[in-house]
Amino acid sequence: MIRSRNLLIGGTLCLIVVTAALLSFVWTPYDISQMDIPNKLQKPSAAHWFGTDHFGRDIFSMIMIGARTSLAVAIVAVGIGMGLGVPLGLWAAANKGGWVDEIIMRGNDLIFAFPSLVIAILITAIMGASALNAIIAIGIFNIPVFARLTRSGALSLWEREFILAARVAGKSKPRISAEHILPNVANLLIVQGTIQFSLGILAEAGLSYVGLGAQPPTPSWGRMLADAQTMVSFAPHLALVPGLAIVTAVLGLNLLGDGLRDLLDPKIRVART
Repeated sequence: MIRSRNLLIGGTLCLIVVTAALLSFVWTPYDISQMDIPNKLQKPSAAHWFGTDHFGRDIFSMIMIGARTSLAVAIVAVGIGMGLGVPLGLWAAANKGGWVDEIIMRGNDLIFAFPSLVIAILITAIMGASALNAIIAIGIFNIPVFARLTRSGALSLWEREFILAARVAGKSKPRISAEHILPNVANLLIVQGTIQFSLGILAEAGLSYVGLGAQPPTPSWGRMLADAQTMVSFAPHLALVPGLAIVTAVLGLNLLGDGLRDLLDPKIRVART
């Protein structure tokens, strides 16, 4: 089945990336803090699986640590977006048409008017370039995404019979939102979380590429691409390897999200049975 295949392939690719990131905490083939100039720009070999960069550092080791950087930024950024966006979306849905709903939605529109890169440039100009500021920028951009999704899913539930029964029983809107609305929109949030996770990895790579993400000596896939752009003609592996790492992570998360969507969405399950 396509659903199972997407879930399996996506889960496998994600597992590879996560395993590389976790393994980098305790082991890498080489110490990336040590330069080996005599062995710079080596092509992939048995000694260096992905070759070496212009400082003689092992690219495979840098990819492993770069995975850790990308995943950390994406996880925290999505956590910020979900942690703030979901409550705001529930609050807005519970007060549909009121001033609270209007303020939250117009605030979301304001954030959407500024892409994450623009927000990152603004934050960086004030606080300086760092992985932390990249996390803040990506996290801020994720807030309205989860707020809108949560509000949309919650609005369709507020008129359902079981919600009306809960209101008749005297439950408050916050309690209904937490006990009845949130569990019923959780499948939407899980799927959207995987999508935003992949976008977070892309955003981190993009910010690092322009110098606004993780700073040296911390490896980053985006900065590895930036460093390789002047050497592609004679050392294409410098750009190819981090590019493939980004593609693997993003493709894995997108396939995983598609598989989870098909698995968790009852309408799709019914249509395919």
